[in-house]
Parts: sequence; C-alpha cells; structure tokens
Amino acid sequence: MTKRALKRQLREGAFDAGQFEDDGKIRRLPVADRAWSPLAHHNDDRDQGRDQGYVKTIKAKSPGQQELIDAIDAKNLVMALGPAGTGKTYLAIAKAVEALEAGKVGRIVLSRPAVEAGESIGYLPGDAEDKLAPYLRPLYDALSDRLSMKRVRALMAEGAIEIAPVGFMRGRTLNNAFVVIDEAQNCTYGQLKMLLTRLGWHSTMVVTGDPNQSDLLPELSGLGPVADKFDALANIAVVRLKDVDIVRHPLVAEMLSVL
Repeated sequence: MTKRALKRQLREGAFDAGQFEDDGKIRRLPVADRAWSPLAHHNDDRDQGRDQGYVKTIKAKSPGQQELIDAIDAKNLVMALGPAGTGKTYLAIAKAVEALEAGKVGRIVLSRPAVEAGESIGYLPGDAEDKLAPYLRPLYDALSDRLSMKRVRALMAEGAIEIAPVGFMRGRTLNNAFVVIDEAQNCTYGQLKMLLTRLGWHSTMVVTGDPNQSDLLPELSGLGPVADKFDALANIAVVRLKDVDIVRHPLVAEMLSVL
C-alpha cells in the first residue's frame, strides 16, 4: 500500500461494505442477460462463447439444397449442377468454412476459370493478380458473408485460405483441404480432368456450375460430360438442382424458364 493510500485510510477509516447493507437507497443493479432477445426464437443462433456474436447456421431452403448439403457431408467429391441462384457456390463455401472452423481440414482452396464473358479485360491496369481479381471477386463475396473480411485476410495471410485461377492448379496435390471449383461450366474436359485429379488425402472437393450458362462453345465445356460419367460411380455424388431450388428473386426462375 502506498503512503498516500495509507494516509487516506487513517484519515477516513477503512472501507466497510457492511455499512451499506441496511440502506434502502443503495441497490445492486440487476445483472442483465446479455443473450436475451425480445423474441425468444432469435436466441437459437446466439453463440454465448463469442462475445455476443451471431453464428450463421446453414439451413437448406429447398429439397435440392438439402440434398447438396447431405452429399457434401457424406462424399469426398461432389458435383453440383444447376441454374443461377440455386446457392451452389454459397453452400459449398459455407461448408468449407464450417469444416475449417471445426478443424476437419487445414485449409480452403477456391478456384475458378478466368474466362472472359464476352469482353476482354486485358486492357485493365495492373499485374496478373490485378487482372484476375474481377474473376475471383464472387468467391471473396461468399467468404465475407461467412467470415469478416478482417478474418478472411488473416486466414489468407496464414495460407489457410487460398484463392487461385484454374491455370495455377496444375501439378498440385491438395491434402487435408476443402476444395471448391466454381463456374466449372467454363472448364474444358481436359481442365476438369486435371482439377479433379488434384484431390488428395483427407480432402473434400465440390465442383459447381451451370452447364446451360457456359462462356465456352457448347462442345468445349466439359462439365456436362464429366457429370454424366460420374453418375455411375457410387462414391461420387452428382446433385442436379432445378428451377424450384432458386433462392434469388422470384423473377430469376421466371426468366430462366423462358430464356
């Protein structure tokens, strides 16, 4: 105890908490339940151990999405085919983040082909990484919806999350990883064969794409033929989502039915 504190104690006397017990004007404030919500059912997704942070749980919004989630849980290689807006990429990345957070895999590898959708980006300034950024942006968007961008950047700096175009995947063996190949309809048969054979031990690979929205010539896209051949393999799941599984604006399903 310091000299100043000792003098104050001698002058004022030692603090006795008991002297306040019978004073009706002094009350202990009630301890609020930090997890309380006016709507009881809103507490279901509250994680008490993360400083009041909400944990987004993956919930299927259609039978097709539930089939996809079950297939990812059961198989090491899953192909998810379906129209735009069915949640193929989102569910795949959500399951990848879930596996990484649970310690089931050591890293997430996300890849998609850098195929121009009718316009060239070669004129854009910057190096190769800058030119590829627009193609990989959808993957960043899906990741940031499951994790904060700060945590995404930290995991990428650690090497726990890797985002790369298809052309950078040749010659690799992906062990202990959750691999998502997005926009696979823009991969040729040879590219898909190369990507699928990257699968290593203790890894899961999900290939997503819409065969009807390929930026390649119809005879060049390899997604449809590969999926047809994998239908006969029991250890590989091929999930084909339909228009009824679209979870975007209702007009998307109506447009796709006539386009």
